[in-house]
Amino acid sequence: MDSEKASDANGNSQETVPSPKDTTPEPAPPPLHPLSGSIIVLLMPFSVFGVLARLGLTALGEYSGQSIFPLIYSQAVGCLIMGFCLALKEPFSRYYPPAYTAITTGFCGSLTTFSGWELDIFKSWVNSGSASRSGVSDAVDGICKTAFTISVCIASLFYGMHLAHLVSPYFHAAPPPSKLTRRAASVLSVCVYAATIPAYLLLPDTYRHQATAAMLFSFPGTLTRYILSTYLNPVIASFPLGTFAANTAGTALLAAFHVLQSTTNPISAEACTILQGLSDGYCGCLTTISTLTAEVETLKTPGHKYRYGLITWVTGQLILLCIFGSVLWSGDISKNQTCLYE
Repeated sequence: MDSEKASDANGNSQETVPSPKDTTPEPAPPPLHPLSGSIIVLLMPFSVFGVLARLGLTALGEYSGQSIFPLIYSQAVGCLIMGFCLALKEPFSRYYPPAYTAITTGFCGSLTTFSGWELDIFKSWVNSGSASRSGVSDAVDGICKTAFTISVCIASLFYGMHLAHLVSPYFHAAPPPSKLTRRAASVLSVCVYAATIPAYLLLPDTYRHQATAAMLFSFPGTLTRYILSTYLNPVIASFPLGTFAANTAGTALLAAFHVLQSTTNPISAEACTILQGLSDGYCGCLTTISTLTAEVETLKTPGHKYRYGLITWVTGQLILLCIFGSVLWSGDISKNQTCLYE
């Protein structure tokens, strides 16, 4: 670059420092409405990835002679990531707020499930595996699943926050993504979720029961939970009503689906697949333990924490008792699913 020249009072030519080019960074995008399209579309792929990760981790934990119930792995991983993101919420928000929502609400919320955990506990109470044991052992099994999951989830959340504090000095927020990048991410997100439709229709039928039906129903479940939390959580500061409503509704739906899956009357393989997809996808993504654990941690007083957690857990068990338990003890259904894809 050629230096600019100027003359002093005596007429002598002097070189001046060249003027730097304008390096002002692109301004940060304006604050978004919680239900803006930029946020909603990013929930699509992260919901799909979350439910796939949950199904994969659960499948890895199912083997002969297993010592730990399989669902605990996805719960622990989801709470770990949630804790990590929670501690780095401010840098995430400076970079691009929809990214934080996509990872926490979309991925972690879909990776963990409250309704599946509640059903696992209830099956322990009723000894769904027909194990040779006493009623006291049934109670101990349910209590252990409850206490172990709560302990692991809280520990994972705090460990994720600890890891975030370790890396935070090296976590330099990048400039906000450009408008073109944001639009490209939105288009790609829609394409990822749209791909679940041909995946359901074109992949082998066994994949539908195992994964593709769940992928199809994952985003509607996440979106329902996100809308409920957006509008209802601010209603009561000491009780996240939206998350409670999502976990309660999802548990009720799962109980109803499980009744249909356990009926002694045969139903078609296609109906079995849809019910499984609704259970794993919609109910699994509608309900969440990672958000529940994070909310318990962020409530101000111990009384609020215990009240919220206890009411949520007890309500889920009462719902299963009324819907699944009442039909089970009437003798109209089996303790285990009879509706399985052949």
